[in-house]
Amino acid sequence: MKLLEEFGINIMQSVAGLFGALLFLGKEGAKNLKQTFLSLITGVASANYLTPVVVEMMSIQNSSYSNGVAFLLGYVGLKGVEKISTKFFKNDKDNANTSNN
Repeated sequence: MKLLEEFGINIMQSVAGLFGALLFLGKEGAKNLKQTFLSLITGVASANYLTPVVVEMMSIQNSSYSNGVAFLLGYVGLKGVEKISTKFFKNDKDNANTSNN
């Protein structure tokens, strides 16, 4: 457990993300083994590494809510990452496009 924490892996958030990703796969239906594997890894990684960011950005004070946030991030997986990055980095892309003109 200590070794995983040294690598920045929170077990509870990762498990919550795994269950979210499994639920998403059940809803969408896995097309092949590669897609299933990537969806699970993406869900777990999203939950593990983005939960602290989302909790901080949304000013969530109650730490017991973080596993719920991790579950939701695991559920939305890569699609959620795309939406979050688009929302927060679209201004950078817009600024880059205007400076090139």
